[in-house]
Amino acid sequence: MIDPLFLAEAAINGILLGGVLALLALGLNLIFGVVDIVWIAYVDLVMLCMYAVYFLVMVYGWPVWLAALAAVAAGGALGVAVHLLVIAPILTAPPVNQLLATGGLLFFIQSLATFLWTTDHRSVRLALPVVEVGGMFLSFARLVAFAIALVAMLALYLFLTRTWMGTAIRAVAQDREAMALMGADPHRIYVVTSAVGGGMAGLAAALLSIQYSVHPHFGAAFGPLTFMICVLGGLGNMPGAFVAAFIMSEVIALGGVTWSTEMGYVVAFALFIVLMFLRPGGLLARRE
Repeated sequence: MIDPLFLAEAAINGILLGGVLALLALGLNLIFGVVDIVWIAYVDLVMLCMYAVYFLVMVYGWPVWLAALAAVAAGGALGVAVHLLVIAPILTAPPVNQLLATGGLLFFIQSLATFLWTTDHRSVRLALPVVEVGGMFLSFARLVAFAIALVAMLALYLFLTRTWMGTAIRAVAQDREAMALMGADPHRIYVVTSAVGGGMAGLAAALLSIQYSVHPHFGAAFGPLTFMICVLGGLGNMPGAFVAAFIMSEVIALGGVTWSTEMGYVVAFALFIVLMFLRPGGLLARRE
């Protein structure tokens, strides 16, 4: 029988992981909700920003907080570059062409990273403590990452609801044709959205860098999970992605301590399939 203390520790670790996964899913869902194209290579942009954090901290000796700010800026710049160079030319293309283009970008980024940095795993080595609470041992890095992720998600919510640009982004997501008729430039909104989504990828990269090593195929570990969360929550549905992130992280964490990490992922994907049959539009989709 499993010690209830281990289960409680796993549940808390699942919540902490869910915060970063929610940040990833919200960034991807924001872009899809506005631009209406799924960025298959989104998590690979996170991988590039993780390399930026690694080299700035471990090679050039930058403090982690400054490297994190640089990663956010780099993510925003990458988001704009991807939109202008890859997404904008295929906005009116058939969906299959859009998926092929962003999928091709994924393989290009992975191949470029392998060429530049080989397949070695590189870690940002920080002397961070382990916090003991009631007999449970919690990673200080995960606690910090969770807190920063929550602040970032709150900032995104305030940006989308309290600023003119945020209101314009939500309006374009709801009806881009009507916004164009009212004089707004949807393409400008697309660029800003891509920058914000890229910036969130950069922040997620900084938070993941203090917990995981980076390598060219990092996206293969978190990419499918991020897309599963987005689909489960409902593509373009921000609250749904938030809820789905914590459900999936809890299933993986508890499944990992009950059976094994691999089985935790198996249970999570099985639950995903079942929920897709029950709620094909997403967990928080409105019933017709």
